[in-house]
Amino acid sequence: MNGGQNTKNNEILHGKKLSEADPERIWGWGSPAGRVRAERRARLIAEAACLVSGMKVLEIGCGTGFFTEIFAQYGAHITAVDISRDLLDIARGKGLPRERVHFIEKPFEECEVDGPFDAVIGSSILHHLDIDESFSKIFRLLKPGGMMSFAEPNMLNPQILLQKNIPWLKRLMGDSPDETAFVRWPLKTVLMKKGYVGIRITPFDWLHPSTPESLIDFVSAVGGFLEKTPGLSEFAGSLLITCRRPGV
Repeated sequence: MNGGQNTKNNEILHGKKLSEADPERIWGWGSPAGRVRAERRARLIAEAACLVSGMKVLEIGCGTGFFTEIFAQYGAHITAVDISRDLLDIARGKGLPRERVHFIEKPFEECEVDGPFDAVIGSSILHHLDIDESFSKIFRLLKPGGMMSFAEPNMLNPQILLQKNIPWLKRLMGDSPDETAFVRWPLKTVLMKKGYVGIRITPFDWLHPSTPESLIDFVSAVGGFLEKTPGLSEFAGSLLITCRRPGV
């Protein structure tokens, strides 16, 4: 219990530090290549969750609302949750339509929200959470047949492997102390045990945020080829995680 509270305190402090700097640059979404990555990432999450107008959606770890703003373009009604008041202040300042986007300041594990939801989504947040507890709660919050869709860091990617396991490098890259990354096969096993079906965990994303603008199209094309190449695809930077609660 104390370890869990320490982790939450670390995340709140991390959010404050990010808000005082440039969080989207630190996360890698601010550069030209980063924006291309983010737009693709958001589209993959949204399409996997089958987002359409009128759906009831929960976004976990919305942060500054960077992805919330893109998800809202699909017309869904979004409840967006984050632990950081400082990051949520930035999100609320984006002027998203209040009749469709509602922000809540709470740790997801403690958050009481009005479900069930058609979809539960997020970007780069599950690796900050207690996975066992979070997957159980997401399952309860989904309606029968509801979709879960997340993009998360891939531990098999060489940079991610170093970044998540070397403390000084983790600090240098702007990570919080407790965050990690995933290997897709053990993660699939956890999801199966929790009762999810239709589980797909797909490695993607070879475009690095530091890629020069003139090389974005070329690197994206090469990355598309690598994503389809057995063996090599496993070392991509991210994992697209999709599954659903059984039911109609």
